[in-house]
Amino acid sequence: MEHFKSGTRPTKRGPASSFTGTVWQDPIINAPAPARLASNCVSFEPGARTAWHTHPLGQTLYVTAGVGRAQTWGGPVLEIKAGDVLWIPPGEKHWHGAAPTTGMVHISMQEAEGGEYVTWLEHVTDEQYAKNLG
Repeated sequence: MEHFKSGTRPTKRGPASSFTGTVWQDPIINAPAPARLASNCVSFEPGARTAWHTHPLGQTLYVTAGVGRAQTWGGPVLEIKAGDVLWIPPGEKHWHGAAPTTGMVHISMQEAEGGEYVTWLEHVTDEQYAKNLG
């Protein structure tokens, strides 16, 4: 058993190559093999969001605070709130982030395949982000 004490692992700012706006990531777990799970607590400032991306084995998001948005490629923009859970199937192109005027925090959970957890794609445009909610 490993015990990770609060405050012993630094918060990281999400890189501009994968995010628009200010995003903070706090590690929960990056389990060693043979486990494949990685999980983070991700805080999005208002208007911040991920780039489009996919996960080889899918992703689960659990919203813990605030109001956000999420969309799959070609699908409607969804409003997500604290207590909501999203399951994104393997390979599904999607993005998620905060609402324009409200921050959002979620727990992300995903598994690796061949050592890869995510494939980052192009940034979500302002026009895509501003689409009416579905």
